Amino acid sequence: MMAARQSVWAAVLGIMALLILMAIWVAPLLWATLTAVKPELQAAAQPIVWLPSPVTFENFTSVLTTGNLPRWYGNSVASSLIITVFTLVLSAMAAYAFSQLTFPGRNLLFLFSLVGFMLPFEALLVPLYKLMNNLHALNTLAGIILPQLVSPIAIFVFRQFFDQVPKEFREAAVMDGASELRIMWGIYVPLSANIIWAIAIVTFIGAWNNFLWPFIVTNSPEQMTIPVGLTQVQSAYGLHYAQTMAIAILGGLPVILAYLLFQRRVTEGFLSASGLKG
Repeated sequence: MMAARQSVWAAVLGIMALLILMAIWVAPLLWATLTAVKPELQAAAQPIVWLPSPVTFENFTSVLTTGNLPRWYGNSVASSLIITVFTLVLSAMAAYAFSQLTFPGRNLLFLFSLVGFMLPFEALLVPLYKLMNNLHALNTLAGIILPQLVSPIAIFVFRQFFDQVPKEFREAAVMDGASELRIMWGIYVPLSANIIWAIAIVTFIGAWNNFLWPFIVTNSPEQMTIPVGLTQVQSAYGLHYAQTMAIAILGGLPVILAYLLFQRRVTEGFLSASGLKG
């Protein structure tokens, strides 16, 4: 009986903790949404006006029709998709080489590829900026994209899964005369479908939300992405809080929808890579 009561109390405390965490997570989103549908004067009013009166969607129509939001959307979509596709291709090829091929210095090169886990991106800002300057890629989409194409964690996850694939698959393909590229694309990549989805969604969200590097490498409004564009929502009268929140909501919708639609594949992909699920 005592054990049953302890189990009930543990469940109640767990639910309460989850509700508190959910409230902490939802509160900023709720505040951003309420601010986005307020008239601009109410959004900046003191004392704070908690509820919009009246509810208005003028902020959304304004940022969609009078600003650079469509261009920022296009830049974010283009850069995020390109980064995602190239990250998947390059990471899968590198992981296959580290997992299945034998060549001098393989383990050492793999360790070097994982240095990205230990180095904060901020430590690479200056050399990356100089490199983009030498390549004449400053203030271009190429400058935003190139430094984000290599993902050490994607290489690590792919290699973890490729190591689990039975060696007999590759040996049979080699005996049939298949090339390494054909083995990789014909056997290993199809088997890692869940992992590809997981890495694709995580990479896309990370590229879409990236602020620091696009902020450093671009200074023209025409080349900015959504996160950087948020810093430009101001006029001679100061910052437009309601319009800023409207852009933030519009900018966050794609990644929210992407994760909600594919969260199961993300979970299954990383479980597959960890060996917890076949």
